[in-house]
Amino acid sequence: MAEDLENQENDKIIRIDIDEQMRSAYIDYSMSVIVSRALPDVRDGLKPVHRRVLYGMLDLGLANNKPYKKSARIVGEVLGKYHPHGDSSVYNTMVRMAQDWSLRYLMVEGQGNYGSIDGDSPAAMRYTEARFQKIAEDMLADINKDTVDFQLNFDDSLQEPTVLPSKVPNLLINGSSGIAVGMATNMPPHNITETINATIAYIENNEITIAELMKHIKAPDFPTGAIIYGYNGVQEAFETGRGRIVMRAKAEIETHKDRETIIITEIPYQVNKAMMIERTAELVGEKKLEGISNIKDESNKDGIRIVYEIKRDANASIVLNNLFKQTALQTSFSVNNIALVKGRPQLLNLKDLIHYFVEHRHEVVVRRTKFELAEAKKRAHILEGLLIALDHLDEVIKLIRSSDTPEEARLGLMEKFGLSDIQARAILDMTLRRLTGLERDKIKEEYNELMKLIDYLQSILDDEGKRMQIIKDELAEMKEKYGDERRTTIVHSAEDMSMEDFIEDEEVVITISHEGYIKRTPATEYRTQGRGGKGSKGSDSRNEDFIEHLLIASNHNYMLFFTETGRCFWLRVYEIPEGSRLSKGRAIQNIINIPKEEKIKAFIKVKNLKDQEYLENNYIIMCTKKGTIKKTSLEAYSRPRVNGINAININEGDQLLEASLTTGSSEIVMALRSGRAIRFNEEKVRPMGRTATGVRGVTLAHEKDEVVGMIAVDDPGATVLVVSEKGYGKRTDIEDYRVTNRGGKGVKTINVTEKTGNLVAIKNVTDADDLMIINKSGIVIRIVVSELRVMGRATQGVRLINLKGNDEIASVARIEHEEDEIEETESYVVLDGEPAGEGEIEEEPTDDTTEAEENDEEESDADEDTTEEEK
Repeated sequence: MAEDLENQENDKIIRIDIDEQMRSAYIDYSMSVIVSRALPDVRDGLKPVHRRVLYGMLDLGLANNKPYKKSARIVGEVLGKYHPHGDSSVYNTMVRMAQDWSLRYLMVEGQGNYGSIDGDSPAAMRYTEARFQKIAEDMLADINKDTVDFQLNFDDSLQEPTVLPSKVPNLLINGSSGIAVGMATNMPPHNITETINATIAYIENNEITIAELMKHIKAPDFPTGAIIYGYNGVQEAFETGRGRIVMRAKAEIETHKDRETIIITEIPYQVNKAMMIERTAELVGEKKLEGISNIKDESNKDGIRIVYEIKRDANASIVLNNLFKQTALQTSFSVNNIALVKGRPQLLNLKDLIHYFVEHRHEVVVRRTKFELAEAKKRAHILEGLLIALDHLDEVIKLIRSSDTPEEARLGLMEKFGLSDIQARAILDMTLRRLTGLERDKIKEEYNELMKLIDYLQSILDDEGKRMQIIKDELAEMKEKYGDERRTTIVHSAEDMSMEDFIEDEEVVITISHEGYIKRTPATEYRTQGRGGKGSKGSDSRNEDFIEHLLIASNHNYMLFFTETGRCFWLRVYEIPEGSRLSKGRAIQNIINIPKEEKIKAFIKVKNLKDQEYLENNYIIMCTKKGTIKKTSLEAYSRPRVNGINAININEGDQLLEASLTTGSSEIVMALRSGRAIRFNEEKVRPMGRTATGVRGVTLAHEKDEVVGMIAVDDPGATVLVVSEKGYGKRTDIEDYRVTNRGGKGVKTINVTEKTGNLVAIKNVTDADDLMIINKSGIVIRIVVSELRVMGRATQGVRLINLKGNDEIASVARIEHEEDEIEETESYVVLDGEPAGEGEIEEEPTDDTTEAEENDEEESDADEDTTEEEK
């Protein structure tokens, strides 16, 4: 018996893979949270719980001109019919829609204690009462005219709307916030007058730009007023859907006899006033905030008033700046415009939000018109029957009197006068008073009016222009009813200082490590050192990481980053985290939005992306490891995008290696790992689009050969500097490199031996430059280029840095020379195992060119037409 029971229990157990089950269950859960709980619908701006509260209040008939009802009654209605969750979630939702510091345009009119801006909790739902605000009635207007889709509720007993008709763009005017699974939304409120003006402008011109829309919607408009400090975040949020908006309290400094006071009358959105004052008092007590003798909260029902009394010897302006810096008097609102579009979460910019609202209203107008047209036709059909009956009144009466049953009379009317079933029933239901002449005239008049209405409704369905005009007229009506003045002030004058105004435009060293960590360091932290020195530590190379890229730029420059796969990303230099020489830096994926598996291979500094003349007269020239070269106008890279763009199409097995900013007529030198280099004029490379592959720049010497660098030279007095992986390098006049057509094999640029190792870098330098060399262990040496004697093209060169063990050169950068005191070192140059003083150089003859070298030079004159590659 026991065994039988056990077998029955085992039969009920379903064995599954826990990993698959967890994946499936979590996906179902996350989609439920995203679609049914945390994110608003782009059409009406409501989450399901808000929509259900408003619809439940509609069921209870809580119009703005009706008496209030207890909140507990409303909560019970919503819970029992539509929202099978906790009562606190429903009540808190309704309370927030009644708090004028939480919502810009209230949906619920509350009576009783609904909390305060100090964080006080509202009274229990059994005490408070509520009804609709008028704007909520317009959110629900026409819902009974088949304007929106309905769905079954949780127990399939009732129907509930999937969206509200929403005559106002609620998502824009009230915003929304919510945390889903793997994503969150945080949308600010806006002024309804500005929003409706922008929406009408969009209807009149669907091609309107975001910049033009911003002439109507200036910025978010928060219910607590305050000041938006700085406009860059607003512009970014409108253009991309993401941005950081800085908010400041509205403050005034008043002078009373021998002391000053700071008066706060408006505070940033979502700031708890009581907690802010308490935290300020703590900072004063801890001596972290100086100059305040007393804090008083004089707020009342008429508004906020916080008084900071300033000590006699303190400066109120300095104290106010410290309050902004250390307290919630200045906060930021991180915009993340994610909403549900056709059931899917999507990041939306300003134009997208307006577009989807107008699209929704268009559908509502069409569905409402079809509903009204059907009702009008139905009524006209009945009136046609009544008019037929009145025209043949005596015959109708005779037929009815002679019929034994109503059914017989109905069938008789249908047969004799050609009436429909509905018309016959309407005649039988007609009262005797409607047989008078006056009533007949009324029916005729109603019928004529209905026929006009039918024509008008049909014309709406036939003409999109009329439908759009109706939307505009209804929006204008909403503006007339609810339009008000902006509460939040925008500061974007001289006081609205950009980040550049706070950051000195100093020269910095930007480094990127092999593992993808980036930082900027003031160039003054790197000391100038003699050639052959062991250098100073340039980074903390933990976990065998090492500096792979190094560039000198100024804080106000733009940086264009190019990945090995040919993608381009933008960043301002001052946005790169600052670190010391020894700091590791920050993972580049946390700063620019590049995939984790991609690596930065090249980057250039650009002084301006808004000067059209500068953009049109400059180019970006790129090369790959396999010898492909490509030239594109800088203008193609002048519109930064968060997710980057394709800069060059990379063939399989190839990688982007270098990118340079040029004027379009530079001399290009490409160097190979095998120690060869080719020189040709940039004009030999025609400009191409961003997505092109490019053309052949150099032919590799052998299968394992690859390009190690490319330089673009504009100065005819410049010299070419090359560095090998074992620390050897040299300078050579660029004129030693004969100009050829692109696509050849090039000529020898350094005598590669086992001692020197393969070539790793090529730079164009002058006597006014310094050289920064970093090895893979993180050691940096800074060398004055003028100390390096110019020598022949095919020479071995001189040792530039002493390397320990198997260490190798990782990166080389050219920087401007600074007249620093050169630190003396005890290191010396060692050539062929023998000590040698500085300046002793092993050279190979350059005047007597070998026969093989001459052949190489001839090969570098390869016919351009044979090396052209298609895009």
